[in-house]
Order: sequence, then structure tokens, then C-alpha cells
Amino acid sequence: MNQKEIGTCIKERRKHLGVNQQTLADLAGVGINTLVAIERGEGNPQLVTLLTILNTLGLQMDLKVKTLTYETV
Repeated sequence: MNQKEIGTCIKERRKHLGVNQQTLADLAGVGINTLVAIERGEGNPQLVTLLTILNTLGLQMDLKVKTLTYETV
């Protein structure tokens, strides 16, 4: 999953919940400009910021270990 896809998931969830950007930013304790950039897949948010927004929306991020092949090492 890339930044653009993460931003799209956040935006879709926010809209599904009927929350505007300013309200989500306030609830998550982040700046509106930060939230807008994340939803657009831009910028480089700190992990704690991203996790806070996801948690506020009732979302979570799972990490998976990739299987590496000999060619990619």
C-alpha cells in the first residue's frame, strides 16, 4: 500500500462517517493542512500522526513481512 492509497482510505472512511476535514483534524489533534496532505497522498507524516488519524477513524494499520526472493536480495 502506498501513500496515495492510505490517503484514499482515510478520506473514504472520513466521508463514510460524515465527518469533515476540520472536525477530524480537531479530533485527532493534527493540523488541517497535515490532514489534507495525507488525504492527497502527499507529504511525509510522522508515523504517530498517521496512527492517531487512523485510530480516530476506527482504522488500524497492519504490518506484514514480505517474502524476499533471491533475486531481490
